[in-house]
Amino acid sequence: MTTTGTRRKSRELAMQMLFQGDLGKQTPEQVGKTFWLAREESDAEVRGFAEDLYRSATVRAEEIDELISKHLLKWRIERMPGVDRNVLRLAAAEMLAFKSTPFPIVINEALEIARRYSAPESVGFLNGVLDAMAKELIKRI
Repeated sequence: MTTTGTRRKSRELAMQMLFQGDLGKQTPEQVGKTFWLAREESDAEVRGFAEDLYRSATVRAEEIDELISKHLLKWRIERMPGVDRNVLRLAAAEMLAFKSTPFPIVINEALEIARRYSAPESVGFLNGVLDAMAKELIKRI
C-alpha cells in the first residue's frame, strides 16, 4: 500500500472511531479498545496513524468543536449529520496536531472521505467549513 493509501485508510478508520464514539455509548478509551475487535487491520502503520488521529481528536475535543462551531454559520454542531460532524473533527484534529501535513492535503483527504461516507450535497458545505477553519489556523501560526 502506498503512503497516500495508508494515510487515507488511517483517516477513514479514525473517522469511524469518532463516529462510534459520537453515538455516546462508550468512552473514548472504550472505543479505542472495542473498535479493533471487529476489524482485521494488520498494517501497524495504518492502525498507528488512525489511533494517533483518534487520540488527538478526543483529547482536544472541546477545542475542535469550538473551532468547527465558529465556522458553521447557521448550524449547530450537534444538529449536523454524524458523518459530517466527524469528518470535520478528524480534519481539525489533523490540522491542529499534525502540522507537517499541509492543510490543502488535510482538506482534500477529508473531502474524499466525505464523498465516500456522506451525502453528495454535504461535500461543498464541508469544503467551505474546512477552508474557513484552515484560514483561521493559518493566522494563528
